[in-house]
Amino acid sequence: MSEDAVESLRTDPALSPVVAEIGAVDLQPAEDPFERLVTALVRQQVSMAAAAAIRERLFEAVEVTPAGVLAADPATLREAGLSEAKVEYARAVAVAWRDRGWSRDYFAGRADAAVVDELTAVRGVGDWTAKMFLMFCLGREDVFPVEDLGIRKGMWALVDEDLTRAEMDDRAAAWRPYRSYASLYLWRAVEDDLV
Repeated sequence: MSEDAVESLRTDPALSPVVAEIGAVDLQPAEDPFERLVTALVRQQVSMAAAAAIRERLFEAVEVTPAGVLAADPATLREAGLSEAKVEYARAVAVAWRDRGWSRDYFAGRADAAVVDELTAVRGVGDWTAKMFLMFCLGREDVFPVEDLGIRKGMWALVDEDLTRAEMDDRAAAWRPYRSYASLYLWRAVEDDLV
C-alpha cells in the first residue's frame, strides 16, 4: 500500500479510527483481468456468500477465458449458478474482450472515465462493475464505488446516517487521490463490525 495513502487517510476524522484499527490495506490488481471482470459480473446483486459459491462452480465448470466462456454451453453456465441475464452478460463481455483486443495493457493508458465508458457500453456492465474493474484489475487508486451497498453502509456508519449517494460522493472528495483505499477501509469497517 502507498504510505502516502495511509498518512493521508489517517488524518480524516471519519476514517482515522478504522485506519488505526486495521493498519495498512493493499490494492492488488488481479492476475487475470478477464477472470476478475467475470467475477464482478457474478457478484452483481447477490450476497458475497452466494457469489463465492457461484464463482467456484463457474471456474470448475468452464475455462474462464473469452474463448472458454463463448465455447461453453449456456446450460453449463446456468448450472454453475448464473442467471439467464448473467449468462448473456458474461458472453457479451467475452465477445467484447476478444473483438476489441482488451487486456490490462489496452486499458493501462486510458483515463478512468474512458475505461468506464468503454466497459459500460457492453450489455450487463454497469458503473459498479466498471469501478470494480478499475480498482481490482487496473489497481487505480482514486475510485469511489458509491453504487456498492457496503460502501454506503460504511459511509452511513462512519460519516452520517442520512447521507445520499450524491452527498457521499461529495464527502469522499476529501479522500482524493486515494478514494480506492478509503473504499477498502469502508468495506473492512463493515465486514469486521468496526462500526
